[in-house]
Amino acid sequence: MVQNQYILTIDVGTGSGRAVLFDKKGKEVSFGQREWLLEPVHEFPGAANFNTEKAWLLLIECIKEALDKARADSSDIVGVTATSMREGMVLYDSQKKEIWACPNADARAKEEAETMIEAGLAEEIYKTGGDWLSIISPARFWWIKSHMPDIYQKTSFMNMLSDWVLFKLSGEIVTDVTCGSSSGIFDLKKRTWSDILVEKANLPKNIYPPVYEPASVVGRVTKDAADQTGLKEGIPVITAGADTQMALLGTGAVKPGMFTVVAGTFWQTAAVTDWALIDPGFRLRTLCHAIPGQWMVEGISFFIGFTMRWFRDAFCTDEINKAKDLNVDPYFLMEKLAENIPAGSNGVQALFSDVMNARNWKHGTPSLMGFDIMRPEDTGKAACIRAIEEQAAYTSRAHFEILKEISKYKPQEVTFCGGSSKGFLWPQIMADVLGMHIKVPVVKEATSLGSFLCAATALGWFMNVQEAVKKVVLWADEYTPFDKNVKAYVDHYNLWRKVYPYVLTIADKGLLPSMWRAPGT
Repeated sequence: MVQNQYILTIDVGTGSGRAVLFDKKGKEVSFGQREWLLEPVHEFPGAANFNTEKAWLLLIECIKEALDKARADSSDIVGVTATSMREGMVLYDSQKKEIWACPNADARAKEEAETMIEAGLAEEIYKTGGDWLSIISPARFWWIKSHMPDIYQKTSFMNMLSDWVLFKLSGEIVTDVTCGSSSGIFDLKKRTWSDILVEKANLPKNIYPPVYEPASVVGRVTKDAADQTGLKEGIPVITAGADTQMALLGTGAVKPGMFTVVAGTFWQTAAVTDWALIDPGFRLRTLCHAIPGQWMVEGISFFIGFTMRWFRDAFCTDEINKAKDLNVDPYFLMEKLAENIPAGSNGVQALFSDVMNARNWKHGTPSLMGFDIMRPEDTGKAACIRAIEEQAAYTSRAHFEILKEISKYKPQEVTFCGGSSKGFLWPQIMADVLGMHIKVPVVKEATSLGSFLCAATALGWFMNVQEAVKKVVLWADEYTPFDKNVKAYVDHYNLWRKVYPYVLTIADKGLLPSMWRAPGT
């Protein structure tokens, strides 16, 4: 009997953890998933913790579920890798015990970020490391030193969240260039830690781990990890990397000038470059891509997936219950409600995420506006669903325009992937709002596929990641913009850009809470 050979990918997302098994052809065999919520720290406004102990137990459940669904034996798994949200970091003591961790949305270091900005450090970090102080490590380290000096003193090692999964599996503390560069402590051009930034920003010294490119074997599954997860001791543990860069791999974005919208909990509108392009307007952010000699520039739309999930759970109980009876996704029924609503959602405006402005990154009070109370059939639930999808497309369009401006690229098409691309309406709205041809891959969870491509390359299944992409990435659907909607969305988009500042004003005055504000704003 021929033995199965599977690669296991583990994903630490903002809203959930998942484990996915892939076969040698890159076909998803099974998966396990557990939703989670970030843990707020109420005594520190904007703070959020990442509970490594709880998260690891949930990831173990995901791994076992994926193995059980595939009826896979431990000997069937020949390699394991991990991806995660960016920016979040984990600190360890001298015994390699986790002592503190935070997710990407942690925004507690407000005063520290303001101090760094006043000292001129923010611009220097941005020009070298590609990101403002909003959700990266330098200001967090200052906060920890001020508020948790015992943790600061005990810290002997640090790495990022996907690196933490590799540590749990192998015992090795490392980072890869894609997640490491999201720390804000990297020299992007050199693709490694910046000693200059560490010195100038007065950051902890000698705690930064070895840096690897994706598709590198960094260790083996330990006996302890094998006992916990059901994996086989000794199988290779391989670097993949940050979720967005992995999604770019999973959609074939391995050449300069390719544009992709990765549509998950957050949305990233990204362009691949062959130089470390830094936005001179301090709006977008730049990170190392998973291909040596390549980088990616992106604009981030905040909590897009969470917004639709909130609307589902708060207002779509009927669709949830009906979906169970029909064995379909509730989001499918929600889009069926919205598909006959015209472009512009009959005047309903969804006002959640703003366009990214790294130097002053903030969002207004989450709102749905513009209802006609005399026309509930036209401005009710269905219009709200479409409006939420439209506002996500509007933020992508704004980021798309900035990317074209600073890169001088003139793309002819955009790839749309991630959970939001699973529907039939959202991709068409994207095509109409952007006025661009949209391609949707077969594997919507492109982040996990990109992680598989890295592991498969490290195991010698492909000569390099580019060959892996060419042989594995397939396309499911293509969407052509409707001329009538393209013209209509010019006005609707411009109106949205004019209305949004008003909800920012409400939040700025403290009348109602902001959806999220970066430290230093």
